[in-house]
Amino acid sequence: MADENNNLKKTPMSMIQALRSAMDVMLARDSNVVVFGQDVGYFGGVFRCTEGLQAKYGTSRVFDTPISEGGIVGVAVGMGAYGLRPVAEIQFADYFYPASDQIVSEAARLRHRSAGDFTAPLTIRMPCGGGIYGGQTHSQSPEALFTHVSGLRTVIPSNPYDAKGLLIASIENDDPVIFLEPKRLYNGPFDGHHDKPVVPWFRHPLGEVPEGYYTVPLESAAVFRPGAQLTVLTYGTMVFVSEAAASETGIDAEIIDLRSLWPLDLDTIVASVKKTGRCVVVHEATRTSGFGAELTALVQEHCFYHLEAPIERVTGWDTPYPHAQEWAYFPGPARVAAAFQRAMEA
Repeated sequence: MADENNNLKKTPMSMIQALRSAMDVMLARDSNVVVFGQDVGYFGGVFRCTEGLQAKYGTSRVFDTPISEGGIVGVAVGMGAYGLRPVAEIQFADYFYPASDQIVSEAARLRHRSAGDFTAPLTIRMPCGGGIYGGQTHSQSPEALFTHVSGLRTVIPSNPYDAKGLLIASIENDDPVIFLEPKRLYNGPFDGHHDKPVVPWFRHPLGEVPEGYYTVPLESAAVFRPGAQLTVLTYGTMVFVSEAAASETGIDAEIIDLRSLWPLDLDTIVASVKKTGRCVVVHEATRTSGFGAELTALVQEHCFYHLEAPIERVTGWDTPYPHAQEWAYFPGPARVAAAFQRAMEA
C-alpha cells in the first residue's frame, strides 16, 4: 500500500477525515470534479464527510440536491457523459434502490451502448453496514447487488489510508464506481456512546494518511495480516473482526482485505489459499447470494486440489436487518473464531 510520493507529509486521520481529504485534493486538482447529494453542501453531510468543502470551493462545485436518489444519479450520469467527474453521495446505501435503474441501465451500460463514444466517470459514495442502531433502512450491506452488474466497479475500504487512495483512484477512473463506506469505521472504536456495546477489538481507528495526492489501485487486494495456517477473505469492518478472531484463537491466519470487490484481485486470493490450504470467508451482509458465495465458488474452482478442509462462510443472517439484534446479526470475533477452529480441525 505504498503511496506514490513517499515524501508526502502524513497526518493521523479518521476515515471521515481521509475521505474529505480525498475530495479536497481532487476538487483542487481537477476543475471538472463536482460533489453533490443530500445535505452535503452547507451542512457537510450527515456524517460530516464533506464539511467545509462548499465554503472552500463554492456552491457550483459542492452543492445540495433534492431528496431524489434517481435524480442524483441521473444528473451524475449526464454530467459524466459531458466531461465532468461527479462525486455523488447517497446518504445511506439503503437509499440507492430508487436510483437502481439509473445505476444499472444507464451508468453501467453507457460506455458499451455508445461503443465507447461516452463514458460515465462518476463515483457514488454510500455509507453502508450496521453497528449504529440505524434500523432496517440505515444499516444494509448491498455490495453483492452491485458486483452482479457488468460495467460497475465496487470498492469498500477498511482503513483511512486506503479510503483516501481508493476514492481518488475512483474519481479519476472513467467507469462508474460504487464506493461503499463502512459506517462503523468512520470515527474509530465504539466507547459505549449512546448505549452501543463496547468493542475493544477495533484498534485501528486512525491511519497515517498522506496529506496530498496519492492513489491505491482499484484492482488490488491487500494482505492485511500475513499468515500460514488459513486464509481469510474479507473486507470493510470484518477485516478487524477477523483480526480479533485470529488473535483470540492464536491461529496463524492470513487476512486478505479485498478492498476492490469488482474487479477482484483473484491472483492474491489464489496465491494465499494455495499457500495455506484452508479458507474462511467473512462478510456482514446476508448469507444467501452474498458476495461470499462468489468468493467460495472462485476458491473452489481455482484451488480445489490445494484445499485441506471445506471452505467456511461467516455472514449475517438471512433475514431483514434486525434492529434490536444487530450485534448478534453481524459476525463478531466469537463466530469467526469458531469458523477458524472448524477449518483447522477438518
